[in-house]
Amino acid sequence: MGQKKDLTGSEKSKIVRYLAEGCSSLKIAKLLKRDHRTIKRFIQNSQQDRKKRVEKPRRKITAHELRKVKRAAAKMPLATSLAIFQSCNITGVPKSTRCAILRDMAKVRKAERRPPLNKTHKLKRQDWAKKCLKTDFSKVLWTDEMRVSLDGPDGWARGWIGKGQRAPVRLRRQQGGGGVLVWAGIIKDELVGPFRVEDGVKLNSQSYCQFLEDTFFKQWYRKKSASFKKNMIFMQDNAPSHASKYSTAWLARKGIKEEKLMTWPPCSPDLNPIENLWSIIKCEIYKEGKQYTSLNSVWEAVVAAARNVDGEQIKTLTESMDGRLLSVLAKKGGCIGR
Repeated sequence: MGQKKDLTGSEKSKIVRYLAEGCSSLKIAKLLKRDHRTIKRFIQNSQQDRKKRVEKPRRKITAHELRKVKRAAAKMPLATSLAIFQSCNITGVPKSTRCAILRDMAKVRKAERRPPLNKTHKLKRQDWAKKCLKTDFSKVLWTDEMRVSLDGPDGWARGWIGKGQRAPVRLRRQQGGGGVLVWAGIIKDELVGPFRVEDGVKLNSQSYCQFLEDTFFKQWYRKKSASFKKNMIFMQDNAPSHASKYSTAWLARKGIKEEKLMTWPPCSPDLNPIENLWSIIKCEIYKEGKQYTSLNSVWEAVVAAARNVDGEQIKTLTESMDGRLLSVLAKKGGCIGR
């Protein structure tokens, strides 16, 4: 077995793997059929090249200061470590030390997206849930609007990039590029729409009713049987254009009134299953950080994504209402997970 000075990249990788498995240098030499001195030399050189991490001494804080930091962290949710320490008049502490101290008493988290509920809201949500316990939700048409932008909900995207690859370039817009307002409904296992609100139209009571007339009523509702229309319950949230006297009177003239128009509790997007449909569509149209260059292109993406949502997915959403009611009652009107 002759001595060779140079090891191939494959051999070096195998040596590292064998060392991790606990093999001795002699055993590795036999496995690779290389001279023992070559293996030892590679191991010794590798160990010499490693730089030992120098632990810098932390700036020590007193027990009194630690208590002040703990109180400040509790009073200032989502604040930065610098803001917390500055509120305690503690200076000269590097960021790494601040984070290490806070890590023992707090966690880095994002703000939870949920409606602000006061005592009155919770009581009304409980009353609504009790009232709807006997409702046949297969007859309820759940409706809502969604706005989609060219760049996605956050205007940015991140994800894994392979080694040696460059991150794709994202467009940067001076004014954001605007967005498209979309209206849709779901009932049982059927998707109604989606329909696009004309660009530049602000949905007030009059424009909202005209929009429903041109889309929902003419393109979907009028094709339904008389028995379906008799039993259908129309749900909409409490947006000003929805809950105004004008809109309520207009819907009544269309035959949607009293028990056929669902009363909706305040601050309750978590109770509307169509919100989950919006999440499905947004995940599809913005996957892999996709951006759009025109409002028409993002609208076409919404239509394509909606077309891919099958009846079983919609049925799962509409059938989730019984569970949502029980969750609201169990949490005494509190917010539920969607």
